[in-house]
Amino acid sequence: MRFYVGIGDIHHAHHFDGVFISVNRLRDRKSDFKVGDWIMDSGAFSTLLTHGCYPHPVEEYSGQIRRWATCGNLLAAVTQDYMCEPFMLEITGMTVAEHQRFTIERYDAILNLHNTDTYIMPVLQGYQTREYLDHLDQYGERLTVGAWVGVGSVCKRNRNCESIATVLSAIKSARPDLKLHGFGLKITALRSGLVRSLLHSADSMAWSYSARMKGGNAHDWREARRWVQKLRLGEDVPIQGRLAL
Repeated sequence: MRFYVGIGDIHHAHHFDGVFISVNRLRDRKSDFKVGDWIMDSGAFSTLLTHGCYPHPVEEYSGQIRRWATCGNLLAAVTQDYMCEPFMLEITGMTVAEHQRFTIERYDAILNLHNTDTYIMPVLQGYQTREYLDHLDQYGERLTVGAWVGVGSVCKRNRNCESIATVLSAIKSARPDLKLHGFGLKITALRSGLVRSLLHSADSMAWSYSARMKGGNAHDWREARRWVQKLRLGEDVPIQGRLAL
């Protein structure tokens, strides 16, 4: 599994061999920045949490992808998905099925506007395991063999590694060829050998929260480096019980 460090200050991007940067950090920027491999996030969580919708049209996000496509090595841009946690449904006033439909509609619209080599990462959404499998069916042939696919609405389950592993296992059972990406995972989930074995990649900015809780600097890239080192050196966290698929 490859890990991408979530960063808020893009001036720190060059300190890591893989970073995860929200488009919200780039919209007001004019010049390129020093970076190696990176993934552009659509800022979906904070955007829906704040607005309950996407205030910018698909054309704007597509333009941001084109603008930054030649900055460093942009491996992927995440589609503008709709999270399905119960509190997010309360904010939007919509259902899981509607969030799933809008996620695919946004993905299709971005692809139709896309004219760079940057990979557009589709995202599977749901909350119950069956809902992720339903969304997998809804994507259909859009998800080609070996596609790199994000798994959404898992970041708030970090205290329950079993539930994360259950979702990932079900998706991999249905489509073992897919390369899954886990969004916003914390150290407990990332230290699980089972979770790591099911993931192709993951990102996290949990280092910032950890630093703040320990009285450190939540914006210091060196805190991020120490957190990543801790992750790499940590013992596996076992998954308790039997996975219910």
